[in-house]
Amino acid sequence: MAKIQDNYEVMYIIDPNKTEEETNVLVEKFKALIEANGTITEMELMGKRKLAYLINDMAEGYYVLVKFTAPSAFPAELKRVLGITDGIMRSLVTVAEA
Repeated sequence: MAKIQDNYEVMYIIDPNKTEEETNVLVEKFKALIEANGTITEMELMGKRKLAYLINDMAEGYYVLVKFTAPSAFPAELKRVLGITDGIMRSLVTVAEA
């Protein structure tokens, strides 16, 4: 029988020039999107960290890591929404070990 849901991780980096309120709005937006399509198993707000290399002439970003379970079609939609959202510098969605 095929798996209905898989385990995933998404890490995204928010523009550090966003205010605390704007950052919280983005975090809540993606939290709600994931919860509407799956189940969050762990969420870590890692805060501002130095980047390994400059992105858009910025040396740091606000990191968020979310582990979740969802149907296999959802990660593509999550990647699309992350890619078109202002304030998201980079994102990566991966399949996590069970």
